[in-house]
Amino acid sequence: MILPPATLGILGGGQLGRYFVRAAQDMGYRVIVLDGDPDSVAGRIADQHIVAAYNDRQALALLAETCDAVSTEFESVPAASLAYLAKHLPVYPGPEAVAICQDRLAEKSFLQEIGVPHVPYAAIASEDDIGLADPALFPGILKIARCGYDGKGQVRVRCKKEALYAFRHLGAEPCVLERQMHLDFEVSVVLARNQAGQIACYPLAENHHRQGILDFSVVPAPLASTDLSLKAESIGREIAVRMAYVGTLTVEFFVIDGQLYVNELAPRPHNSGHYTMDACVTSQFEQQVRALCGMPLGSVAMHSAATMVNLLGDLWFDSSSLQFGEPDWSRLLEVPKLRLYNYGKREARRGRKMGHFTVIGDDPRQLVHLAIRSRASMGQRRRDLCREDG
Repeated sequence: MILPPATLGILGGGQLGRYFVRAAQDMGYRVIVLDGDPDSVAGRIADQHIVAAYNDRQALALLAETCDAVSTEFESVPAASLAYLAKHLPVYPGPEAVAICQDRLAEKSFLQEIGVPHVPYAAIASEDDIGLADPALFPGILKIARCGYDGKGQVRVRCKKEALYAFRHLGAEPCVLERQMHLDFEVSVVLARNQAGQIACYPLAENHHRQGILDFSVVPAPLASTDLSLKAESIGREIAVRMAYVGTLTVEFFVIDGQLYVNELAPRPHNSGHYTMDACVTSQFEQQVRALCGMPLGSVAMHSAATMVNLLGDLWFDSSSLQFGEPDWSRLLEVPKLRLYNYGKREARRGRKMGHFTVIGDDPRQLVHLAIRSRASMGQRRRDLCREDG
């Protein structure tokens, strides 16, 4: 085991890195963040912030010399950088696992190889591939193979002509063409696996999206049966074992005609797992630290149901795209069992995740209504203030 006060490294300086830093520091570790943004929200609270690109060899060498183990905040960190670090110290998740998850084509191929259900797809590397695509894949969604997230790098296409136009619009980069399916709903399972092979799965989250971005998550998933939840957990465990995964892993599913289809893998803590900070004995970020350091995993037991709601940069703007400034948080803070997380990002942009809040209680369905009303009340409060200002 790697015990405190050892030094841990994290590649990535966003909100996921920020809460990894906090979890590690709470356990007594020092943390070094490597991120190119001098004002990154994780770097601001870390013990040390190395401001450099993820593939900067001098920065990586410094990290290797200083840290006892290294993890990553998100899957877009170059796998080659993780492989370099892995020659010198423990790196979890490993570069091989991250390489699978950061490329949709590699991910689909892996899922197909291990026999996990997934949406029908075709690899699109050239315009010729679109012409050869199975007509049954239309209407479909064309997604860039790398670096797409929150609906970015995705285009809905109804036919081959539209797919060709979209492929060119996306820069003629390698893509995946997926058949557009009619979904019952979407769920995700967040789990952790340590170096000894112990696996702990959190309760299934039911996820609701708006414009390709997660809007809110409800846990336990109200629409999911016990059998569906157990099946999702079983698939998640199988993926973690077959990938020899160590760390916190998220498996996103489509539910179609009552059946589970894996949508994406995220080799890290996940937006839909933020509820674990308030509703579970051990948060997804503490599990990431435990797995990285060779410790036994913590309990994933829930003491409350929860609804997590994202707060996007849109809250900083009015309907005419004029920026108001910092929202009035008072309406949220009036709710007794609501906890607010403001990430401290300096610049608000539409669609940018600026924070979230979690409401806990007994009935997940009632919590959804309370959470949505609470967020809506912020807009009403802003309108009232504007009227008072004339």
